[in-house]
Amino acid sequence: MTSTPIRVAVIGVGAFGRNHVRVYRELETAHPDLVQLVAIVEADAITRDAAAARLKLTAYPSVEALLASPHRPDAASICVPTVHHAAVAEVLLQNGVDVLIEKPFANNLADADRILELARAKNRILQIGHLERFNPAVGATFERLNRPMFFEAHRLSIFTPRSLDVDVVLDLMIHDLDIVLALTNSPVRDVRAVGLPILSRKVDIANVRIEFNSGCVANFTASRVSTEQVRKVRLFQPRQYISIDFARQEIISINVDPTTATPSALAALAAQAAAANDPAARAKLAAAAQGHGEPPASWSGIRNAPSSAIPHPSAGLIIDKPDLPKAEPLRLELEDFLHCVRNRTTPRVTGEAGLAALALALEINQQIASHSRRAGLS
Repeated sequence: MTSTPIRVAVIGVGAFGRNHVRVYRELETAHPDLVQLVAIVEADAITRDAAAARLKLTAYPSVEALLASPHRPDAASICVPTVHHAAVAEVLLQNGVDVLIEKPFANNLADADRILELARAKNRILQIGHLERFNPAVGATFERLNRPMFFEAHRLSIFTPRSLDVDVVLDLMIHDLDIVLALTNSPVRDVRAVGLPILSRKVDIANVRIEFNSGCVANFTASRVSTEQVRKVRLFQPRQYISIDFARQEIISINVDPTTATPSALAALAAQAAAANDPAARAKLAAAAQGHGEPPASWSGIRNAPSSAIPHPSAGLIIDKPDLPKAEPLRLELEDFLHCVRNRTTPRVTGEAGLAALALALEINQQIASHSRRAGLS
């Protein structure tokens, strides 16, 4: 392709779509030779007119109207409600437009399969918007993988009326499902799940246990009726524990040196790791390990420590807190999408990956429904 800017449009300008518009605008300002945001599409007339005036962009009521206009795009972000993902993507792909579809991929597996096959047939870029794949902390975790055997994922949010067209599994948990599927790289063997509607008509809180063919086990908790925001995944693998904080874009790992680790140090690993992000607990544990009331100097200010390899108070354990660059995952995601459009390369989050995450999320929902029937909650 030439250096002509890639003409992009955003389909749907609700909460997600507005962010896509913002980032495309930022990229257009910084790199006018890379991208040009040409139009938006919004079915709701009031929202469409307000967005067009605010953003100073031409707005269309439908994808068909956009494609028939002078603003026909090369690529588009699809940010409409999930139930409309497949219909919008189908029209765009049929007309030779590359697409990024916000997660989840589609409303059902049949739609996802159809869109995936269409993208292949038309040789179009199809990227799924699993944002957390572009979190710097996730990239740092991939670099440290050897054989993950246990995951504990928590994704909790305060209730908002956003995204109530889907349940909490497809709204929140699917982020962590996608991450763990990528990290384990193993087929799913067994799924157990329970969930309840609390403030909406769909499941608002869910707990899931998944076993993989590799022997790895993962526990997931997702809630959109929490009193706090939590975005964390913890994983254990031989001689290492890693804690991923998505919100802080940080990882902390505790590594075992087999030449010096003692049984007591290994026994303390879980407790110490759990306290790694809690300054008060960290200080108490460190003081106890040293036999006095003050934490060792090496533990002070660990959150601001620029380097890794901080000595752990238990013999044979080393805390590793790499200094990761901070970046907006959505910007990295859209940059990746534009790079793929320009160079015709494979996205980091492919249609196949989006399909796998969707299939697992829907299996979880089936297990939740089955449990509700057994428990008499239907």
